[in-house]
Amino acid sequence: MENNNNITFWSLIPFVLMLLAIAILPLTNPHFWEKNKNKLLVSLILGIPTALFLIFNRFTSELIHSIVYDYIPFIILLGSLFIITGGILIKGDIEARPYINSIFLGIGAILASFMGTTGAAMLLIRPLLQTNEERQYKSHTVLFFIAIVANCGGLLTPLGDPPLFMMYLRGASFEWFFELWKEWLFVNSLLIIIYFFVDSYYWKKESDKAKILDISKKEPITISGKINFIFLIGVVLSVAFINSNTLSIIKENRNLTFIRELLLIIMAILSLIFTTKELRKENKFNWEPIEEVAYLFFGIFITMVPALEYLKINADNIGIELAHQFYYFTGILSSFLDNTPTAVTFYYLEVGLVKTHPELIKNGLDIVAGIPENIMSAICLAAVLFGSMTYIGNGPNFMVKAIAENQGIKMPDFFAYVFKFSLIVLLPIFILVQLIFIK
Repeated sequence: MENNNNITFWSLIPFVLMLLAIAILPLTNPHFWEKNKNKLLVSLILGIPTALFLIFNRFTSELIHSIVYDYIPFIILLGSLFIITGGILIKGDIEARPYINSIFLGIGAILASFMGTTGAAMLLIRPLLQTNEERQYKSHTVLFFIAIVANCGGLLTPLGDPPLFMMYLRGASFEWFFELWKEWLFVNSLLIIIYFFVDSYYWKKESDKAKILDISKKEPITISGKINFIFLIGVVLSVAFINSNTLSIIKENRNLTFIRELLLIIMAILSLIFTTKELRKENKFNWEPIEEVAYLFFGIFITMVPALEYLKINADNIGIELAHQFYYFTGILSSFLDNTPTAVTFYYLEVGLVKTHPELIKNGLDIVAGIPENIMSAICLAAVLFGSMTYIGNGPNFMVKAIAENQGIKMPDFFAYVFKFSLIVLLPIFILVQLIFIK
């Protein structure tokens, strides 16, 4: 039984504190934050009181829905992709010319939509760095890799980025995300073209010794653990076809949706069985990244329940109504907070507006997951694209940065990344996206 009067502004504090912890603690207290048990501790400290508040105020069904139907499928999808892609090892060292690096990024942009931005980033970053090992100037390559492979490439399917999967769970069909292909092509093509010219500039600055060494040290590209591509296809097909949009029996009995999660778990288990421990060890596979995601999002999915209910009730008072407003507000918050809860938050803001103003859904207007398609596009685009604006906008960003730094590449700090890269290169492109595509 629902009691909306008990959802006050103050009940949003744990959610705000959870997001601030994710944004600030890695910068202010990295030694504390690097331990996953401390992330779990923060989630429990903020999540348990919130859960008790929701139960006491008769929001138990909303809490259960968030954990059972959102958090569990979310973690199972990310976990299965993490395990399967962790069983694929790409090795090699080819000539690091600008056009080859650009092809690398283009392949990453495609893979990101089908194995997730995290999976594609972890799969490709090491062979890309190996290819560029002999070059002196390579931090710019890592920056564009973060923008393209770890973020903007993941627009085409709900597998690509967690915010899109959350929209998929709320009713957006698997194939609807292909509608964003024009924006995907526009952004990634521009970024790759810009990168090509930037890398060409730095290639000319490389010493003759570095170029000769790069040409002489060649190792063919090899792929190990190819069987995992079969399991990856199994994940894609499961997400694409086992849902209420394609199977009416699932729409009638929602619990049957967990057949999809069961299949994802089976794909992950098969990957673990058929991939050798030696390959995973060579691939530097460990469980810490997925543990981190599981711990943090446990707190997020609990603490965001009051925030979502508050938005449903107070949507009229927020002042965000038009598609371009949703785009920029979602984008700004996705830059500095986690883009997944940000996307869900603004989705429910529009749900609240539609509920109080049903006239917003006009005859002939395309509807996706209960809201106008242009609003859904704005939210999805902003959450995915603007996640690249800072190191903390999306999970893979910091992971790629850490791997590059471990290999001796000097990366710009948090503020240098923003002022010398994202504001100059990324933001103008994202503004063009709004002007051209979002009406």
